[in-house]
Amino acid sequence: MAFGLVCVLKAGEGCSRPVASRAAKGWRFSCKGSDLPAMKRRFRLRKNSDFHRVRTEGRSWTHPLVVLCALRNDLGYSRFGFSVSKRVGGAVVRNRAKRLMREATRLRQVMIADGWDVVIIARQPIREANFYQVDRAVGQLLRRARLLKTAEEITGDGLPVALPEG
Repeated sequence: MAFGLVCVLKAGEGCSRPVASRAAKGWRFSCKGSDLPAMKRRFRLRKNSDFHRVRTEGRSWTHPLVVLCALRNDLGYSRFGFSVSKRVGGAVVRNRAKRLMREATRLRQVMIADGWDVVIIARQPIREANFYQVDRAVGQLLRRARLLKTAEEITGDGLPVALPEG
């Protein structure tokens, strides 16, 4: 893999993604790079038994694009799982849906209350949805489930903080 070309971040900065092979095929890149790290392994639900437990014992909230299921855990942090059925589409569509849901959750991770196992399940209309629609859906469900921290809990000092809308 050649490292000559890189994604464009902001004002000419670059990230280290190797894109030369795709750029040679005429692909255009615009990396939306974030200062937040990727979701760490300990914050993910990985076992089928964990998914099943959250789905059967937990409470759920629905939106036309996604379903959110949540169940308290005994840990000092929240864990997240993402599920997309084969009925939603082929592998490319399913992976895209998971990426969109994971990114919407990752960007709000510091605002989500600790001690929850959360499973987000894609529904059929997510096929045509863009990131902003998925992000808004996840935000609405987290608010309805009352899983978002208050401003004081986020900053720790009681100073007002602007929380993103959506």
